[in-house]
Amino acid sequence: MDSKNEYQIGEEPVEFLVDNVSLLPKGRVLDIAMGEGRNALFLAENGFMVDGVERSEEAIKTALLRAEKRMLHLNIIKADLEKFEFSPDENSYDIIICFYYLQRTLFPFIKKWLKKNGIIVYQTFTIDNLKYQNRPRNPDHVLQHNELLKAFLDFRINFYRECVLNNETAVASLIAEKI
Repeated sequence: MDSKNEYQIGEEPVEFLVDNVSLLPKGRVLDIAMGEGRNALFLAENGFMVDGVERSEEAIKTALLRAEKRMLHLNIIKADLEKFEFSPDENSYDIIICFYYLQRTLFPFIKKWLKKNGIIVYQTFTIDNLKYQNRPRNPDHVLQHNELLKAFLDFRINFYRECVLNNETAVASLIAEKI
């Protein structure tokens, strides 16, 4: 996938986030691998203070233009998470969201960055997705069954589900609270 098309996934926020935003406490949010900012902008519109981490200059420019057009503020951090170029203080965030990005080495950091009673909202591809579509191409970028659940068993699990969305995308979805 070339970088020009990598982030062209629309402006609408992920349905799982929209459906559950009312469960989230107002506060400071970290959007991991935010892309063009569709979820970050949705949360900003709903009164959250949002930090977004993204490595693509093109995606950041698009996110900033969208924020300006909507008269919203996003704090965008340009960083490559795979190189650990981003390292906030412990207990910095009330909420961390991550959609369709998997870097297992971030799980312990997510736990550190969340405040006590902070919420993680995570949704990404499972191994079953390879039956439905040709992405992600690297099997290391998909979750095994119950892997996301097991990674956050030290949290209070408020919601966990593995399913196929619209008969075409196999995902695991998690909402959990740091205790």
